Amino acid sequence: MEHMTSAPLLAARNISKRFGGVQALDDVTLEVRAGDVHCLAGENGCGKSTLIKMMSGAETPDAGTIDIAGTTHDRMSPAEALRAGVQVIYQDFSLFPNLTVAENIALAPLIAHKRKLVKPAALRRRAAEVVAELGVDLDLDARVEDLTVADRQLTAICRALAEQARVIFMDEPTTALTQREVRALFRVVATLRERGVAMVFVSHKLDEVLEISQHVTVMRNGRVVASGPVEEFDRASLGRAMTGRDVRDTRDVPEFDASASPVLRVEGLGLDDAFEDVSFDLRPGEVLGITGLLGSGRTEIAEALFGVVPAQRGRVEVDGAQVRIRDVSDAVAAGIGYVPSDRLTQGLFLDQSIADNVVAGSLDLHRARLGLLDRARLRTTISTFFAALRIKAASVDAPIRSLSGGNQQRVVLAKWLARDPRVLILNSPTVGVDVGSKEEILDILRREAARGKGIVVISDDVPELVSVCHRVLVVHQGRIRAAIDGAQVTEQEILAGLAA
Repeated sequence: MEHMTSAPLLAARNISKRFGGVQALDDVTLEVRAGDVHCLAGENGCGKSTLIKMMSGAETPDAGTIDIAGTTHDRMSPAEALRAGVQVIYQDFSLFPNLTVAENIALAPLIAHKRKLVKPAALRRRAAEVVAELGVDLDLDARVEDLTVADRQLTAICRALAEQARVIFMDEPTTALTQREVRALFRVVATLRERGVAMVFVSHKLDEVLEISQHVTVMRNGRVVASGPVEEFDRASLGRAMTGRDVRDTRDVPEFDASASPVLRVEGLGLDDAFEDVSFDLRPGEVLGITGLLGSGRTEIAEALFGVVPAQRGRVEVDGAQVRIRDVSDAVAAGIGYVPSDRLTQGLFLDQSIADNVVAGSLDLHRARLGLLDRARLRTTISTFFAALRIKAASVDAPIRSLSGGNQQRVVLAKWLARDPRVLILNSPTVGVDVGSKEEILDILRREAARGKGIVVISDDVPELVSVCHRVLVVHQGRIRAAIDGAQVTEQEILAGLAA
């Protein structure tokens, strides 16, 4: 805590901002000190993004000031923020996919200084210096489009250092990372702290907030509702500050009949270079978790059961009847639904309305005589799920793009629930959503399980698995390594299974 007595390197003081009739920020103060990680937490729409835009010069406050290294600004341009050493790493990283790692790292500062001639050897040498300084392993000659998400993030961090960053904002930096990659990122953060770089983490993951931060500021409805050293917070108090209510943080699984006939039986499922000899039963009302490190085969198993990439070997039964899953239509006809991990590109029609998305997968179930659509039934289905899943929007006609991540995920769920499948498979169902939405989504899964569905949750969010799953299968190199059941479903047991 040695930094807490020093003057802040960057401070937003009494910042207010209104957009039309919406008060986005209301008298917000945030102070960031050199060598500290400051977590900015809050649910979607609380004002975090707007505050970052103020501090990076992308938006101008209606009131308040921004101090950088002792210099006070009433307003600041993006160029001034960059010159002062403020960098923002967004979730898309804003890299040039067709350029190499070295070019992405070293070109930006040269462009900022309006250099017209660039020597490739000097550019690569500068990139190598930054990578070595940070102690990371990056292929300088690889194209960014060929990198993993973790390596793209490291490239963005190296680029920020090449631009002499003194304050780095990271927007949900661990959303798409595996646990191993998160650990690697945290080692890089420790190195940056030693260099005196100030960092602001925007995150929904309470455990990571408590582990990595020295200071926490929580926003709700455009205001700061809690701020202080990380030692003053725990999971319960953070969740309460973010949502305004107590957030359940315990295991809560619905009862089910373990002796019932399986709703889904998988025997000896195999796919070359992906997984082999995968067998399990899923009973009505049961929530089964499947976890494993990136590349373990966990997603491939789900995609095979849904016919995206069909298995080459094995047997699948739904309600005791064997089904051949050769493509997605076979899976849907068998009563299997699938919520993919990337809802934006695989699960939704972004330019269409909530209403259109909710019924997109069940139009065949809403036909009247002569094959015509039953408009009344469609409206009933749309309004029923809009209300039941508590989708937050002005109306069912709102476009999907206008929704928060949590509400987009609710729409994906509504689309499948409208078909009422016997088995619902969800891949990373709460990734990128805030803590309040996460709790509500898990409650939806509990409710659907209690209605007799078989639920499969694929996730590397260990607390989530403990919270909602009756059993957890650990997949390693395409095979089920461990099966954890009942009272043994704990964070310690799952982590041990992943590490073995």
